[in-house]
Amino acid sequence: MGCTLRITSRDGERTLDFAPSALVIAGWAGRDREAMEHHIAELEALGVPRPKETPTFYRVSAARLTTAPTMEAIGEASSGEVEPAIFAHGGALYVGVGSDHTDREAETHGVALSKQMCDKPVASEVWPFEEVADHWDSLILRSWIVENGEKVLYQQGPMTGLLDPRDTIARFAGDAGLPDGTAMLCGTMPAIGGIRPSGTFVAEIEDPVLSRRITFQYEIVTLPIAG
Repeated sequence: MGCTLRITSRDGERTLDFAPSALVIAGWAGRDREAMEHHIAELEALGVPRPKETPTFYRVSAARLTTAPTMEAIGEASSGEVEPAIFAHGGALYVGVGSDHTDREAETHGVALSKQMCDKPVASEVWPFEEVADHWDSLILRSWIVENGEKVLYQQGPMTGLLDPRDTIARFAGDAGLPDGTAMLCGTMPAIGGIRPSGTFVAEIEDPVLSRRITFQYEIVTLPIAG
């Protein structure tokens, strides 16, 4: 399975048929140690064990990558996390935004297991990484959830809180760089008010230098737990 991405650049727009051969989740990829420790504490409060090393690279089935506007999840204990998304294709990198949607109950038994249980929604729009590389730290991530019928800010912060993706990629792949066909989600930030589920998740990456943003939304279809 693959997905069609829309490349928006300073030279115009074009489409990219991206066929993922690998999907990598870079967990605990924070540059801000205090913020990362806060996120670790959030998850510890839910019963998730502390990571043995940071960052940790979780491999997930490439088929989990999706641009669909809905996703199905077992029960009501899953939630999204906004993350920068990096795509390697044709020897070049592209950046967008995605969500490391995770089953929080399964996470208490095993983080790798929980990562595999949910689809990883991403926006269908991307930018050439080379266009943002020199001002990466100026980019801003945000997410919202819907509570009691109202859209509520859930996460927000600059990229200074996360490792530069070039550093993250080097730690994962070394000097060879990210192989073509690989998609990588590159870390998240603490939730405002704590981690909690929502039937709607909205995520955004903003580039204030070039005055543009990518925003996407997906709905969660809850499947019953039969036993």
